[in-house]
Amino acid sequence: IPLQERSRAVSVVFGGLAFGSVLGLLFAPPIIQNLGWESVFYIFGLLGIIWCLVFESVQELQPGDNEDILNLENTSAGSNGHISSSVPSKSSDSSLEEMTDSLKDVPWGEFFKSKAVWAMIYTHFCGSWGHYTCLSWLPTFFSEELNLNLTDAAWVSILPPLGSMVITSIAAPFADNLISSGVDTTKVRKICQAIAFLSPAAFMMLSSVDLGLPPWVVVAFLTGGISLSNFALSGLYCTHQDISREYASILLGITNTVGAVPGIVGVALVGYLVDTTHSWSVCLPTPQI
Repeated sequence: IPLQERSRAVSVVFGGLAFGSVLGLLFAPPIIQNLGWESVFYIFGLLGIIWCLVFESVQELQPGDNEDILNLENTSAGSNGHISSSVPSKSSDSSLEEMTDSLKDVPWGEFFKSKAVWAMIYTHFCGSWGHYTCLSWLPTFFSEELNLNLTDAAWVSILPPLGSMVITSIAAPFADNLISSGVDTTKVRKICQAIAFLSPAAFMMLSSVDLGLPPWVVVAFLTGGISLSNFALSGLYCTHQDISREYASILLGITNTVGAVPGIVGVALVGYLVDTTHSWSVCLPTPQI
């Protein structure tokens, strides 16, 4: 993907997460009310299996026009953090076994010697902490703190992903245009990631302080903060390709694996704080610290 179009391409791909969240939050409450909470897991899981089968069938019908870029040797990591290879990739006719064997040639050691890779790992971990915590606990916050019923809480919970879709459509062209105008790529990524971190932190803090704000203002703050976090799609999520186009998928796999940890630790921590303090003023800013 050309550098000047990278933010938009990544935003289109990951924008599906926000769209899926909207659909899930729309359909989950009536399913729970009519069929029980267990049915949501069965139905959504079944839809996922069906999607995989359909996607696999469609993929088999497509001509093999993609190159296998995994079997690369003589790789090195430069001082600027870029990881590259001087050996061209194999043809697309490579078998699955050959593709698996080619993973042995991936420069795992070079990845973990790169400061840029460690920076991405740390950034992904921090970003996921806020994302997973908000995704898991916002409906409960809307229900308990704002006294909304399940259906109303679900409707309000739709606002952040809707806002995310809007912000994504603004952030991606913003980043690409800066790069096209000659602004340093690293500087653009840092600007976008700073917005993605600082904006949610500020809005979460304002939402947690007892300022006597009406519920709709609190909802607006939370929606704005979570939506602005999608500037990360033009920051962190583009840096994998910036560092190494050949190994971008593997780098994303590494950082995303570490980023999944807050989904366990962060969500459980907020639950513990809710049970022990019974105060959302304590729990809400926790992901932003």
